[in-house]
Amino acid sequence: MLELAYLREHTDRVRKALRDRGLPDSELDAFLRIDAQRRQAITDVEGLKAERNRANAEIGRLKKERQDASALMLRMKEVSAQIKQLDQRADELDAQVRQWLLTLPNLPHESVPVGRSPAENAEVRRWGTPPAFDFEPKPHWDSGVSLGLLDFERASKMAGARFVVYTGLGARLERALADFMLDVHGREHGYHEVLPPFVINSAALVGTGQLPRFAGDLFKLGDTDYWLSPTAEVQVTNLFRDQTFRADALPLKFCAWTANFRSEAGSYGKETRGIVRQHQFQKVELVKFARPEQSYDELESLTQDAEVILQKLGLPYRVVALCTGDLGFAAAKTYDLEVWLPGQNTYKEISSCSNFEAFQARRAGIRYRVPGKSRSDYVHTLNGSGLAVGRTWMAVIENYQQADGSVVIPEALRPYMGGLERLEPSRGLFLDTFL
Repeated sequence: MLELAYLREHTDRVRKALRDRGLPDSELDAFLRIDAQRRQAITDVEGLKAERNRANAEIGRLKKERQDASALMLRMKEVSAQIKQLDQRADELDAQVRQWLLTLPNLPHESVPVGRSPAENAEVRRWGTPPAFDFEPKPHWDSGVSLGLLDFERASKMAGARFVVYTGLGARLERALADFMLDVHGREHGYHEVLPPFVINSAALVGTGQLPRFAGDLFKLGDTDYWLSPTAEVQVTNLFRDQTFRADALPLKFCAWTANFRSEAGSYGKETRGIVRQHQFQKVELVKFARPEQSYDELESLTQDAEVILQKLGLPYRVVALCTGDLGFAAAKTYDLEVWLPGQNTYKEISSCSNFEAFQARRAGIRYRVPGKSRSDYVHTLNGSGLAVGRTWMAVIENYQQADGSVVIPEALRPYMGGLERLEPSRGLFLDTFL
C-alpha cells in the first residue's frame, strides 16, 4: 500500500508511474475525487465545530445575563446534526480511500525499464550453454510419462485438470530437489528455515497484497475466512505482522518449503500441457526483511542465491529485469530467472525475485526502530522462489535427457537420490502394472 501523504504531494509522479504500468488515469482520478470529498467533509466539520464552540460561549453569556438564547440553541441542534452527518460521511469516505489504496499497485523503482508487455523486459545476463542433442529432445510431459515418473490421468480422475501424480523416482526427485534447495539456502546462504501452515486467513493475504484485488486467483475454503496459500511469501511475511524489529536485527532471511495453490483464473488455454502451470505446486520461497537503505543490495544477493541453485544443478538460465507493464502488483522491481527447456525450445520463468519496498510492510504493519531516532519506520520486504520445485524438476528431465530415453541425475542431487545416477524406464513406477 502506498502512503496517502505521498499520493497527495506527488500526484504527477504517481500518475506517470501508473501510466507506465499500463493503468488508465481514471485509477488515480477516482482517488482524487474521493479524497477531495473526504477533506472537504473534514473541513466542513471543523468549521461547524468552531461555530458550535463560539455559540456555546455566547449561549453561556446570554444565560448568565438572563437573556433569551433559544434561537441560538435551536441553531446548535441543527449544527450538531450536521456534524454527525458529516462525521459519518467522512468515515465512509475514509473507508473508500482505504479500499482504493488496497487495490492500487506499487510504484516502479526508477531503474525498472519502461514497457507495456513481456516483450519489453530487459535481459541482464545469461549463465550456461543450452545442451546440444543429436536427437530431437522431448518435452517433460512425454519423457516423464514414458519413464513412469508422472501420471496425469489418475490425477485428473481424483482432482481434475492441472494436477499431477508424481510416482516412484519422480516423487523422490521432487522431494530431493526441495531438500537440496533448503540445505543450500540454510547451510550456505544463511536463511532461517520455517514450515508454516498451508492455510491462511484474509488478513494475511491483505498484508502481502493478494487481497482484495486477486481473490479470483485463490482457492477459498467454503464459508470460512480460510484460504489455501498461493505462495509461502504470505505466511513468512506475516510472521511479523504488526511488529517492530530492532534495527540491528536487519536484514533477516527466511526460507520455507510449502505446497501452493492457485486457481489460475484467466489463464485457461495457456501452458496447459505438463507441469508448467498447475493448480497445486511445491516451491521453496526466500523472504527478506531489510532497512530501506539495504533493500536493493539485498535484492541483488537474493537473486544470486536463487541463481546458485540453477548453477549447482548445471541448468542454463537467463536473468531478466521486468518492465513496468510486466511487474507484479506489489513489486517495485523484479528479476525473473528463466531456465532453458530444450524439449520446449524456450526459456521459462522458474523464479521471480522482487523488492516490494515498504508496500507490503505498510499493509501488514511491519516496522523497525530507526537507529538514533525516537521513531520507527516501515521495513522493506523482498522475496523470490529459490526455486519452484516442479519447474526445476521439468528442467532437469529436459536438460539431462539421453538418446535412449533415460535421464542423467545431476551430480549435486545424487546424494539426495541414494546415489542413483540415472532415471531409466525399467526403474519407473508404472501404476498400470499392478492391474
